[in-house]
Amino acid sequence: MDIYSILTLIGGLAFFLYGISIMSQGLEKIAGGKLEKLLKKMTSNPVKSFVLGVCITAVIQSSSAVTVMLIGLVNSGIMNLSQTVSVIIGANLGTTITAWLLSLTAIHGNAGAVLKLLNPESFAPLLAFIGVMLIMAAKSNRRKSIGSVLIGFAILMFGMELMANAMAPLSDMPGFRNAMIAFSNPLWGFIVGMLVTMLIQSSSASIGILQALTLVAGVSWGVAIPIILGQNLGTCFSAIIASIGVNTNAKRVAGIHVVYNILSVGICFPLFIILNLIFKFGFIETNINPAGIALFHTCYNILTAVMLFPFFKLIENITIKLIPESKKETEHKVFLDERLLMAPSIAISECFRKTVEMAETVQYNFITATKMLKSYNEKKADEITENETQIDTYEDKLGSFLLKLSGRELTEEDNNRISQILLAVGDYERIGDHAAHILKMAEKLNEMETGFSDEAVEEIKIIVNAVLEIYDMTLECYKTDNLELAQKVEPLEAVIKKGVRRAKNNHIQRLKAGQCVAEKSFIFSDMLNDLRRIAAHCGNIATSVIQLYDSTLNKHEYNHRNKDEDTEFRNMYKDYKSRYRVTKKTEEETVH
Repeated sequence: MDIYSILTLIGGLAFFLYGISIMSQGLEKIAGGKLEKLLKKMTSNPVKSFVLGVCITAVIQSSSAVTVMLIGLVNSGIMNLSQTVSVIIGANLGTTITAWLLSLTAIHGNAGAVLKLLNPESFAPLLAFIGVMLIMAAKSNRRKSIGSVLIGFAILMFGMELMANAMAPLSDMPGFRNAMIAFSNPLWGFIVGMLVTMLIQSSSASIGILQALTLVAGVSWGVAIPIILGQNLGTCFSAIIASIGVNTNAKRVAGIHVVYNILSVGICFPLFIILNLIFKFGFIETNINPAGIALFHTCYNILTAVMLFPFFKLIENITIKLIPESKKETEHKVFLDERLLMAPSIAISECFRKTVEMAETVQYNFITATKMLKSYNEKKADEITENETQIDTYEDKLGSFLLKLSGRELTEEDNNRISQILLAVGDYERIGDHAAHILKMAEKLNEMETGFSDEAVEEIKIIVNAVLEIYDMTLECYKTDNLELAQKVEPLEAVIKKGVRRAKNNHIQRLKAGQCVAEKSFIFSDMLNDLRRIAAHCGNIATSVIQLYDSTLNKHEYNHRNKDEDTEFRNMYKDYKSRYRVTKKTEEETVH
């Protein structure tokens, strides 16, 4: 094996890893929001979590990636430790699918015309051609993603073929035969399998290398089995690296992955050696093929899952004892762990969830601030101020995270959702500012001996109630992507704007009549401006929900369309106007 063969092997491995990456990214885009829905279904039910672990890993094609993602979810406080145990057990089984795909390379030309078609050498070029056509010609993002999966698979198989060709000279090398004899010692094979997997940080890739080796050189079952066991333990290395710098619970997720795999190997490895000594398995000395590797890999993970699944609580307890709470660590949760960027659809879902949390805090501030207009409370005022700082933190951290997320390869749907969340974050933050300003107005009123006139109080009450309804409606339509509810926001916003104009005109009349002092006039006007702007921001958020259903919708054109021709808008406007009507006062009515 010369230097050119070594370079070809390295190149083949690079193609292999890149193919897996392209294929998994395409699969995740096809899955879209389904991944986040799967995670939302994770409950205390361990069986359901196990199945979900299998499904998610089948899409991502990496148990290590799933574990790293779980570390991010626990570190962010989105999941608890108990939920991850069954998911990790399922992930170990889900990762075996890649080995079965690679086992197709064992089908040779003398297998018959029909079976030969199953050999990737026969259909991978065609898949690559179809994939390129889909990416270049398809308008649908879903079809483009399917094209990426096909190209990724073709690249993966090309890398597999390169590795097999590069290792072909090994069969004639005496040194290689001596190495195989050395690997007949199970411990050496186990160590090599573990180290190779730790080095390339992919059990799928290391198993692929072993499968490629069996195509060109004689590798016995006795040599392959310890290597496969070592590969299953070596895959924990990625999770260990990912757990650096996270909180104790997140470290325990990596610990569960390690403990589970150590227990699996610790049971199966000695069991294999003891049974072989007793029964002298005849197949041990025979050569294994790629399908045999996939079969053993799958059977091993099924067997260990069956043995250890009933003891998932014990695995959790062992991990907790091995990784105790740090006395120096202050208990805190990361806002959004950057490990979530590995799965954009899940990261977007969590950003959306954080935005809803932010919106609910803004809602509390607004409701409390308006109540303070009637009865000021120092303790509540401090609470609003503290919440306002938290709202600003939400805006800063969500904005930074979403910008990083937008740099990833995303579907059009995910890009639209990110744009919607970014706009909503800005609108909710501004509403929070207006709520804080209303609090200042309440504080000024509290310092005065007298309040507004009865008419002014009634007008503010009508508009506040209308704004409370528009905010509740906006938050609900944002949380649920409710198009029908979103379309009801604009008519109420128009009623609020008209009510504010009338209230201001009425106040001017009262000011002329000497029924109000100038200082209170400024407070009244500022308060109305805050309420009007809150309604406007609610309108922006509702429009963003409507744009999810119609990406071609132009916000400016939509807001400035001829509403007289919109029967539905006119009917809703009349209904809201009857409920939140600010009566127009004439100069004569004010004087008398």
